[in-house]
Amino acid sequence: MLRGKLYDFSRPMVMTIVNVTPDSFFEGSRATDIPAVLNAVEKALNEGADMIDLGGYSTRPGAAEVSEEEELKRVSEALIAIRKRWPDLPVSVDTFRARVARESVEKYGADIINDISGGDIDADMLPTVAELNAPYILMHMRGTPQTKQQFTDYKAIVPEMLSYFSERIEKLRKLGFTKEVIIDPGFGFSKTLEQNYEVMRGLDYFHAFNAPLLVGISRKTMIFKLLGGTPAESLNGTTVLNTYALMHGAHILRVHDTKAAVEAIKICGMLKNS
Repeated sequence: MLRGKLYDFSRPMVMTIVNVTPDSFFEGSRATDIPAVLNAVEKALNEGADMIDLGGYSTRPGAAEVSEEEELKRVSEALIAIRKRWPDLPVSVDTFRARVARESVEKYGADIINDISGGDIDADMLPTVAELNAPYILMHMRGTPQTKQQFTDYKAIVPEMLSYFSERIEKLRKLGFTKEVIIDPGFGFSKTLEQNYEVMRGLDYFHAFNAPLLVGISRKTMIFKLLGGTPAESLNGTTVLNTYALMHGAHILRVHDTKAAVEAIKICGMLKNS
């Protein structure tokens, strides 16, 4: 239940990325002032987005550190403006900091917490999530945004990821969390090019948790390092992988390009129902 509406994921949903940052890896997702944020959200909604994922801290390799105060300022100002214009729009806040998560939900009306660290960076995050009892996107990553690619040594990546999710879900439940946990395999985080595709091939295993599955591969390195080019040239590869993910049960696509994702969902829906 979000904003009084029940979502059963019988139809996959589109979560459109809006970054209130000057340095996110894909320039097209950056909205560095409130008019730009509102324009980005309006465009996404016109193209069929179901929800917005708002980020105030770039996690791309080599991105500058952002203070907690600056991240909260960016996110809160954007949330205030979005809530004023679209009071019923589901909004996720992409943060690994407990304070940012708490204030975003309690003060500024965010609905979902999207944590790339699975509670590992900020020890207060999982207790805060349990207390807020807002839906939580639990992503797989090792290390921090700055060190994540130093931790790609796995004996068996998919089984180790399944253990990671099982452990954290159990911890959340013991803390009293009763809302939806949404699983995000964390493509591009603590994984080599080959490992990203191994995880993509193993998507079916992540349904073991009976939880919504979010796939976020939009314009990532696993596309343009394989095909060549840049993030700006990676829409076609993104759509191919989103289509594969949908055919293997993805419930949410986290994307930069709303229209292409909506079209992929419609086509895959026809294929599955035929």
